[in-house]
Amino acid sequence: MPATITASAVRTCFGDGPATWAALLRGDCGVAPLERATAEQVGVGSGYPIADGGPFRPSRWLADCVREALAAAGVDPRRQRVVSLVGTGLRESAEVERAALAGVVDFPAERLHFGGAVAAAAPGVERVVTLANACSAGGHALALAQDLVETGDADAVLVGGTDGSTASMLAMIGRVASRPTERVRPFDADRAGVLLGDGAAVLVVERERGDGGLARLLATGLSCDAGHETAPDPEGILRAVRDAHERAGRRPDQIDLVLAHGTGTALNDATEAHVLAEVFAGCAPGPLVTAVKGAVGHTSGGSALLSVAVAVEALRTGQVPPIAGLARPAPEAAGLRLVRGEAVRADPRVAQVDAFGFGGLNAVTLLEAVR
Repeated sequence: MPATITASAVRTCFGDGPATWAALLRGDCGVAPLERATAEQVGVGSGYPIADGGPFRPSRWLADCVREALAAAGVDPRRQRVVSLVGTGLRESAEVERAALAGVVDFPAERLHFGGAVAAAAPGVERVVTLANACSAGGHALALAQDLVETGDADAVLVGGTDGSTASMLAMIGRVASRPTERVRPFDADRAGVLLGDGAAVLVVERERGDGGLARLLATGLSCDAGHETAPDPEGILRAVRDAHERAGRRPDQIDLVLAHGTGTALNDATEAHVLAEVFAGCAPGPLVTAVKGAVGHTSGGSALLSVAVAVEALRTGQVPPIAGLARPAPEAAGLRLVRGEAVRADPRVAQVDAFGFGGLNAVTLLEAVR
């Protein structure tokens, strides 16, 4: 039986799932001054933070999403075989940084990972596996979840992704930026680069059941081109897209919506636009294209699943949110049906979700609406 997504829960700078969806439809931008670092320290003064204090923030967001998603799906790990897969790029590195600055040398290594947080939120879960595949980690986790469900090795899989801003990542962004970035502007001619966002997302994947769930999980195409530490390789991305289409048994002209990776960097957006133009050449009018990082920032290991959650809502409701921050489309994206200004009413049946990570780690997921 095919896999289906039966529940979704997210946390972003806007709040929970309903608050985030409403903000996306309005085209809101959640950019705000950083709370845990200054521009003098890291070279970046703003981001898309979740306004809460205390330690181990990503673990708490993830645990909240796990509890919410389990309740929504009606899944009980004590009575069913439930596995959890967590995609992350940074883990709890922010706490390691804080401990080091405080002179703490015996940081508990087990707190660096999310296994304890998931186990506490989902008593009875069989195992928790971490996938550290950079910004596409959630997409890789979703591919493995589909395999586990469709082969019968699990009744349900909790697929999570989470990350919070760290001083080291902020400093890296500050060093590589060509000019100051005030906000993320995916596919805009005046885009200046990426900013980090805090966030988490959890999806429940099961075999298709009577109510059909929220959306069918058709396939995820993967590639690892290892072409460059940070620069995207169009051939590697293209392989992941083609792999997803082939596994799903769908043609490019059957794709109605694309949730682009859309980081707002000069090279990533140009490369992604080039690949999309090649894939959908001749598919008039082509799919609608949107992206969420202009609204919520780049949530690193949580970004792929956050985009999947947004795609699920678009398929379910027939509403496609605009790309926040997109005012003047870049020339290289001129041929794409970019959604800008306001949300669009549509009837998408199949959505493609792009996720590309450092080192050429690419994951492209295809979802189908449940009718």
